[in-house]
Order: sequence, then structure tokens, then C-alpha cells
Amino acid sequence: MGSKAVVSSFLMVSLCVAIFVTQGVAHTQTPPTVPGLFPPGSPIDLVKCWSSLFNVEGCVLEIAKSIFSGKFENVEAACCKAFLTLDTNCWPQMFPLNPFFPPLLKDICARIVPNSPARN
Repeated sequence: MGSKAVVSSFLMVSLCVAIFVTQGVAHTQTPPTVPGLFPPGSPIDLVKCWSSLFNVEGCVLEIAKSIFSGKFENVEAACCKAFLTLDTNCWPQMFPLNPFFPPLLKDICARIVPNSPARN
């Protein structure tokens, strides 16, 4: 009976050590990045870039739909205003797989929002 208790205690301690060591290693590792898309220490803050679009209700969804469908009629003026205020340095990191989309959306938004800076 005593040896079963010792083995059970040993297994329990081993299990706890394995769990805590795994968590500790996970905290020390840096998250993986895709080379060229989001380099670590990038000067462009993606949260800042996306925040103006997230502040307009439904804007990110409208932009995502237009990316996948190629139709821009559902992009509203408020969303266009938010998109036109984005820094152009954000575009390559926000839309890394489609570099032609941001200038296209900018031109369409310039038509939707008549007095935008993109038209001047």
C-alpha cells in the first residue's frame, strides 16, 4: 500500500512540474511571424491602423465583403471617411495579400465622399 501512495505522489508531482514548465516556456518564446508580413518591431502599429475602421460600426465587415466580392456599393460614406483618414503607410501591412485593393478603395471612396482629401 505504501508504494502505491509513493508512486501516485511521484506521478502527481511530475504532472504538475510538466504543466508549469510548459507554461513557463510558452511565456518566454516570441510569437511566430510570417516573414515580410508583420516584422517584429515594425514602426507601423497595426492596432492604431485598424482602430479608426473599428470605430465605425460595420466598417471592417463592409471592407472585408468588398475585398472578397469585388463590389463596393455596400461601403458607406462613414466607412469611406474612416478609410480615407488612414495613413498610406498602414496599407501594406493591413492588406498584405492584395496591394491593389487600398488604392482602388481610396478612389471609390473619393467618389462616395465628395470633399475628401483624396480628391484634392
